[in-house]
Order: sequence, then C-alpha cells, then structure tokens
Amino acid sequence: MKSISSLSLSKKSPVILVADDDPVIRMTLRRIMEHEGYQVVEVANGKQCLDAYETVKPDIILLDAVMPVMDGFTCCQELLQINRDNLKSAMTKFNSELEIHELLISKLWKHTPIVMITNLDDEDSINRAFDVGAINFITKPIQLTVLRRQLRQLLKQAQVYKQLEAANKALQELANEDSLTGLANRRRFDDYINTQWINLAQQESPLSLILCDIDFFKLYNDQYGHPMGDVCLKKVGHALNSTVQKYQDLVARYGGEEFAVIMPNTHAAGAVHIAHLIQSEVRDLRINHDGSLVSQYVTLSLGVATVIPTWDASPLDLIMDADKALYQAKEAGRNRIFSNVKMVV
Repeated sequence: MKSISSLSLSKKSPVILVADDDPVIRMTLRRIMEHEGYQVVEVANGKQCLDAYETVKPDIILLDAVMPVMDGFTCCQELLQINRDNLKSAMTKFNSELEIHELLISKLWKHTPIVMITNLDDEDSINRAFDVGAINFITKPIQLTVLRRQLRQLLKQAQVYKQLEAANKALQELANEDSLTGLANRRRFDDYINTQWINLAQQESPLSLILCDIDFFKLYNDQYGHPMGDVCLKKVGHALNSTVQKYQDLVARYGGEEFAVIMPNTHAAGAVHIAHLIQSEVRDLRINHDGSLVSQYVTLSLGVATVIPTWDASPLDLIMDADKALYQAKEAGRNRIFSNVKMVV
C-alpha cells in the first residue's frame, strides 16, 4: 500500500479512496480521476482500506468486491459500523431534539459514500452490495463515462448535505439562544438542567444553581428607557458569561432581568464563590442606576442552591431552592447573596 499521510492531502479537491487488488485497475482509475481533478489514495485490500479511511477521511470510496485479506463486502460492513459507533458516541453528548437532528444531518454527509466495483453481476451479489451499505455499484469492465457521472453526482450530494448541516446548525443556535444577550435561553436552560440531573444522579455528584436578579430593574427602565435597559441586560449577561469559565457550566437568561447559572460537579462552597465573583464583576461595570435604593450602580441579588440529584427528586426542587434563596436576598435588602435559606453576605 502506498504510504498515506493526512498532511499530504489537500482538501481543496475531493479525495477518492480506491481499494482494489488489481494494480492495473488502480492505475487506470488513478489516471482517470486525477485527470478529473480528484486526489487519489490506493490500497490493495479491505484491511488496508479501513486503515486508510481513518487517516485520509475520503469523500468517496471505490471498493472492489473480491480482494484478499478482507473482501469488499466485509470491508463495507466494517466502514458502516465505524460510522454507527461514531454516531452513537456523539449522540450521548447532545441534549435537545434539535441538537440531535442537526447531528444526524451532519453524520449523514460525513458517512462516506461507497461504490462497489465488481465483476459479479448476478442479482444476489448486487443485493448483497446494497445490504452491506454500498450506495451504488459498477461492474467490470468499468464504463468510464458511468464512473465519472457517479462521482460527480455523489460529490454534489455531499455538498448539499454540508449546506443542510450549516442551515440546521444556524436553526439550532437560534432555537437555543436568547436573541438579546446571546446567552442560552429558557428552553436551553430546561434541556440542560434536566440532562445534568440525570447524569449526576448516576454519578452521585453535586449540581449547583445560581439565580441572579438585577436589583430595581423596573426603576432602571422607567428612568433610562427600555433601549438602555436592553444595553444593561447585555452588559450584565456578558459579565456573567465571562466570569463563569468552567466548560460544563451554562449561563442562561432565565427571564426578564433574571439570569441563571447551572454548575455541574460543583459543591456549595464553589457555587457561593462564583456568586461572589459574579456580584463583584457586575458591580465593577459601574452602570449608573440613580433609581436604585441600594447603590448608585447596577447590582445583583443572588440565590444559590446545591443538591446531589436523586431519582426520587427533580430539577424543579433545585430551582425552587435557588428561587427561595433569591427571595431571601431580596427581602433582606437586595445586593446580597443567599445560599438556600442561609445568608452568606
């Protein structure tokens, strides 16, 4: 097999992986496809094809049915299983139906089209080729016009899938993003806290939640106007997002002037520490708020709650605990942090 390096292949032009034990056929196919502007990688059997597939990530595979070491039918099955395993692994990391839909679109075009090349033209062999995952077949001797057309059509189809993936990704972002602040929206918050509850119940690990409310925000809007209120919300949201840096944490606009921070694998002390950092970061913005009764600048009241999720409880219990703590902070004078029902600042 010719030495293969993923670094030596440019993705500016499509890459075709040819698996055939006949060196004359491989040479012929290489000459034809390079003339069409494609890059070609050659292997002599199914086992080498599997190795090359992971390295070069071809756009199309031309696979001979009958080869030594591993035949094309077996190789095709193995390639399909690789894609199934990759899809199964990736789906465990996604939470909402829209995310899964976008992922499926992505994996569809990333599943490399396989064209079987065979001198077996009986119905059973043709059916077997389709059964193991081939998208089409070509019989020997190869009709070059047919091969060219098939390659062009498959590459066009792959381009359509790529465009569809981009469109679905944009749609998913819109569905899960608050249009004003760019943070996660309430839908994304609900999906994420439910998913983390299940994960952490299995691990018996803590889940913390901070609910934040801008103090006297109605008075802010009354004095400065709603456009300035929107600017204020954006600045506060950005401050929260820049303060919460752990990759698993999610900052969301919970509603109106209220924000939420979901923190998996975070104990109560760690959550309170982050709440202090958030409060300080917003205070340092020094956004004038002449209508506030606690400061000349915009401030936050924060409620913090921490639980170890169980199957007997639900995320609503954690939300209610954080909301109760937030209520306590407001009742105590605002611009404060409460953890559950215990005042910490």
